[in-house]
This record gives sequence, structure tokens and C-alpha cells, in this order.
Amino acid sequence: MPYKDPDYHKEYYKKYKNTNARKKTYRVYQWKKQGIIFFDYDLLHDIYINTTHCDLCNVELIDGNKANSRCIDHDHNINDYDNVRNILCYSCNSRLKKQS
Repeated sequence: MPYKDPDYHKEYYKKYKNTNARKKTYRVYQWKKQGIIFFDYDLLHDIYINTTHCDLCNVELIDGNKANSRCIDHDHNINDYDNVRNILCYSCNSRLKKQS
């Protein structure tokens, strides 16, 4: 069985561990786990990646764990077909959490 072969597993992991598809899959998994509901997660991911500025404060968004990293603002009270509102920076998203 190929999945029990340690060399095969090492080579597979080296080849696919940092691909964009793997990052996208993990990101969508995290969104679903957080309760983000959207009709097309591929479209949401494209919007998320291509958004360059925060929808509230217009600061340039970057990748990483910093104050102006991308966050998806969504309504926690609605279990509807689509509860995503905006792509925000971390600072704006935190401010909105404190207000509600």
C-alpha cells in the first residue's frame, strides 16, 4: 500500500506542503470551522486574495499576523446562505468585535 511507504510520504509532503492549493484548502477549512458561510468558497478565496485594501479604513492589506493582515468580517448571528460582509484589516475587525 503506497500510503504506508515512508519514502513516498516524505516525497509527497515535500512536493505539496507549501503549494497555493494546500494553503487555499486549509484556509477554506478554517473559514468553515469559524462559521463563515458562503455560496462559493472558490470565489470567496479569490476575493480574499485579490483584496488589497481594507473596506473600512483603506489601509493596504498584507499577509501575516500583523495589524493590517486580511480578515473576513461575517455576521455571527445569521446562519443564512451568505454571512460574509467585508474583507477588513485585523484592526478594524477587532474594533467591530468590541462594538457588538
